[in-house]
Amino acid sequence: MVQNSLTGKSKNLPMNGIKAFNNLMGSDLMKTKIYQMVGRTDAQEFITSITSAVNNNPALAECDSQSIISAALLGQSLHLKPSPQLGYFYMVPYKKKAKYDKQTGQIISPEKTEAQFQLGYKGYLQLAIRTGEYIDIDAIEIREGEYKGRNRLTGKPEFEFVDDDAIRENLPIIGYMAYFEMKNGYIKRIYWSKEKMLKHADEFSQAFSLQKYHELQEGKIPQKDLWKYSSFWYKNFDEMAKKTMLRQLLSKHGLLSTEMQRAVESDQAVITEDLKPEYVDHPDIIDNDLQQTIETPQIEQETSSPSLDLTDLQQEIATVDIEDDPMA
Repeated sequence: MVQNSLTGKSKNLPMNGIKAFNNLMGSDLMKTKIYQMVGRTDAQEFITSITSAVNNNPALAECDSQSIISAALLGQSLHLKPSPQLGYFYMVPYKKKAKYDKQTGQIISPEKTEAQFQLGYKGYLQLAIRTGEYIDIDAIEIREGEYKGRNRLTGKPEFEFVDDDAIRENLPIIGYMAYFEMKNGYIKRIYWSKEKMLKHADEFSQAFSLQKYHELQEGKIPQKDLWKYSSFWYKNFDEMAKKTMLRQLLSKHGLLSTEMQRAVESDQAVITEDLKPEYVDHPDIIDNDLQQTIETPQIEQETSSPSLDLTDLQQEIATVDIEDDPMA
């Protein structure tokens, strides 16, 4: 019920931003650019998908248009479809604070809202499967009674799963487990309790508040304010938790392709025009300890990266007429 309310229309939504972005993506100049960068076959799907993402996430409509398109193009270069319904990756709003000159106090760069590239749970799975090195890989919810503690000798978490799915699905979720088995015989699994995951999100995600999460689950947030809680940690906590588990597992224990390492390093960063990640001062990094260079063994794999140059679109972005939007 919470998810349905979050996606509903509200008089408080920034409709002007949505109309402006729809106009921009519908312009002949932008269509030509997209055709050149992703190819005519994929261009219309690309345009439709990111337009849909902006229309369904009111906070995203406030973002700098260039950052939205750059994030989507990075996903495209990783051969991940941009549709938010598929869940391979998302474009998440982040407010970048203004920077000031310490001596003069003058503004160096103004405050603005940009879109971060955020790899989804299914995106991690897709990239891992493509390496051809994993026999099995996944992240799952652990239900009440299934976690049996850690083996005293190995320290590994042990589980006893409920066989009957009808019974299992009605049991409360108490934690999350991610695992993989590689072709070389290496097996690894990690487990976090739900309490640990909640505290982790509360500490590292600027878009998430543990107190507000509980209020949302208890129905204490007024209907008129629900649109503010568009973060995926509010809308789909379990999927974000599984994504975090896979990120932890693969980054610290997995074998990564060049393509996959690039995706992990770009996860939850604002993407620049040349499709490189740029971390802001206090980004919404759920796995803050993973920002550093990953020292995991790599599998060489070529990835084509379309180049984005929106220089000749800046005037059109600034002067777009929101009243002429065909989708209004």
